Amino acid sequence: MTRGLGTGDWGLRTAPRRPGLGRGLVLAALLVAAASVASAQGGGTGAFARMGMGARSLAFPAQAADRSGYASPYLNPALAPFQPAQGVELSAGALAFDRSWEAVQVAAPLEPRSGFAGGVVHGGVDNIDGRDVSGFPTDGQNEDGTLRSDEYAFFATFGTQLTSRVSAGAGLRLYRTELFEGVDAPTAIGISLGLSAQLTESVSAGLVVDDLFARYEYSSTGSVSASATDYFPTRARAGLAVARGDRGGGRPRLTVAAEAELFVQRVDALRPGGIDVIGTGPSPTTREVEATLADVLGRVGAEYWLTDGFAARAGLDRIGTGEAGELRPSGGFGIEQRVGELDLRVDYAVVVEPFGTALMHLATVRLGL
Repeated sequence: MTRGLGTGDWGLRTAPRRPGLGRGLVLAALLVAAASVASAQGGGTGAFARMGMGARSLAFPAQAADRSGYASPYLNPALAPFQPAQGVELSAGALAFDRSWEAVQVAAPLEPRSGFAGGVVHGGVDNIDGRDVSGFPTDGQNEDGTLRSDEYAFFATFGTQLTSRVSAGAGLRLYRTELFEGVDAPTAIGISLGLSAQLTESVSAGLVVDDLFARYEYSSTGSVSASATDYFPTRARAGLAVARGDRGGGRPRLTVAAEAELFVQRVDALRPGGIDVIGTGPSPTTREVEATLADVLGRVGAEYWLTDGFAARAGLDRIGTGEAGELRPSGGFGIEQRVGELDLRVDYAVVVEPFGTALMHLATVRLGL
């Protein structure tokens, strides 16, 4: 099943099958499990796309209200007008458990008061060991017989300043998941909406709603066909950012931000429906019902430019999830340097994954024109 255990964990597991029933039954079980179990996990469907955009967003995770020009419009479309210049960002992560994560973003301001960004995010899990009910390996698409899953999110955002203090934006995301032979690669479309406001000279606010209407429709082929629906969680995020100091060009020297997130997940569940008499004995029945799960979590972050070219960052994500082990502390730095006609920025972040299971490393290179 596809699943997410927080913003950085995702994976694939194969379902057992009975000998002689064919590959279609394996896929049927896989898809049913994907619909019922994956959505109940903390990260939910599409968790790879909620890691953020770039290393700065992991080291400094609360960026919905950050109008400094460093926050990606992927995180809040209303921040698109504040991009300092045309630029391209390349990001890659080193993750444990055979996971991979990469992203490309192109962004630019549009005079006099708008901006846009677009790109693609990729998340994958390799070396997945598939086994049948007898413990024998199942066929896989890799040379060694293992399985692999790949997920993509193509995005485009646009934002504009409604007034000198208020901006708004909208984003469109196209998701695609590639599992393995026999499962049609599903696609989904999600909509993001954002607002940003400058409340005082140093305090700004942001509000974002992500992945409206997004869902996967799975289907399989084989001796037994199956279909299932996997709903993306809808997230509403609200945050505040305080910027102090001026290191030139209106760029703050210190930024401190906090953010709260409402995480709403629609799931299909089975509920006991009563007892029927079949033959000479009773038999329990079930019925499928729709349920909505909701959770609230928070995140904080800070960035301080020690010099005009070097910034230190720290943050804490998943506050209020219930267990201290689920907290995700992070840290990192950023370096800016002018290289000829280009503005070069290199960002690095390290994140402690839930319960100390591993360290996640992410690096971003941005070239500004």
